[in-house]
Amino acid sequence: MSGTRRKPGAMAPFVDGYRERLLERGYSPATVIRSLIALGHVGRWMEQNEIGVDSLDDGAVRAFVTSRVRTRAGRLPLASVNPLIAYLRAEGFVAPEPPGAMTGVDELIASYRSWLSLERGLAPETVRCNIGLARRFLTGVSDEQGSVGGIAGDDVTAFLLAECERVTPASAGVTVYRLRSLLRYLSVCDLAEPGLVDAVPAVARWRDAHLPTGPPAVEIDRLLGSVQRSSLVGERDYAILLLLARLGLRAIEVARLRLDDLDWRAGEITIDGKGHQRERLPLPEDVGEALVAYLQKRGASKAGRVFLTPRAPIRPIEAPGVRTVVRRAYRRAGLRPVPAHQLRHALASSLVREGASLIAVGQVLRHRHLESTRIYAKVDLERLRLAARPWPEATR
Repeated sequence: MSGTRRKPGAMAPFVDGYRERLLERGYSPATVIRSLIALGHVGRWMEQNEIGVDSLDDGAVRAFVTSRVRTRAGRLPLASVNPLIAYLRAEGFVAPEPPGAMTGVDELIASYRSWLSLERGLAPETVRCNIGLARRFLTGVSDEQGSVGGIAGDDVTAFLLAECERVTPASAGVTVYRLRSLLRYLSVCDLAEPGLVDAVPAVARWRDAHLPTGPPAVEIDRLLGSVQRSSLVGERDYAILLLLARLGLRAIEVARLRLDDLDWRAGEITIDGKGHQRERLPLPEDVGEALVAYLQKRGASKAGRVFLTPRAPIRPIEAPGVRTVVRRAYRRAGLRPVPAHQLRHALASSLVREGASLIAVGQVLRHRHLESTRIYAKVDLERLRLAARPWPEATR
């Protein structure tokens, strides 16, 4: 066995497959050797105790670790053995981990998740956010056994007061929307009165009450300049920031980007947008160069996505990871962090100030309705002055 001088015992048939799995997931050669050494320890212990692979459950693993401590063979932490058990389970050699005891809240959350995904057809990120709020609400109204029932209007009001006092009015509006969705589902399950949805108050938000906010161009340049591109992480973060700032992509759209979406010959990029609507955009030269630099340093991967995590186990980056890239870049630049979506607002505002029409801005941002683009008319102060009527008796 590579990396050890002793035979792997009962684990001998799994050495090559386990090594290949570790290398595929991006583990370093040194880590692979240590993992194979741990495999050998487990295999020899199984051989000594006449334990078959199909009996290698969590109890057997704990017995193995305990035996090494008792015989002073050297402590081998569970973290060194767990990846092996996960591999054997994934390949079907070991039975799946038995599910833990589910409370009433857990069962309700599972059925609600299925309803959101299958019946409503919501995106995974939207389902995740809805489930997070549902778990907080249901945990607060459940009894000691985890059962849910007898939800009253007071429970709804108390929950909203606690949730909304720590967020902006826009986020409070999203919270209200998600809570209404949950209450409608609970009414279908006969766990809440149908009229309880009416107990959720509306959030006081006046349409077009604020200007669209976004960092100025000098701040974005400072943000991009803070990235150290000598490392793999730096190249990745720089490419992500350029996609957000130059093309106005959403965080989820950056995370969904696949290698097949890059048409180098045509100089175009295909975006998997809202509702998985796919649209093509021109690929600016600086963005293309940043993507090439990152992909060359990243190397080949079986993952179809463009952006991957830099450390093992290597996997595609998700939307929260894209937002984390932006927050870290702001901290490095010594600037006050803002949400990643504000880079999209900054692009739209700069296009309007440069004379682009609202129709053109809407095409760049891929808005389905011009009404969504109309808010950016308020940042074009020069054109607004032409539309403003002079103050009575004002002298020029």
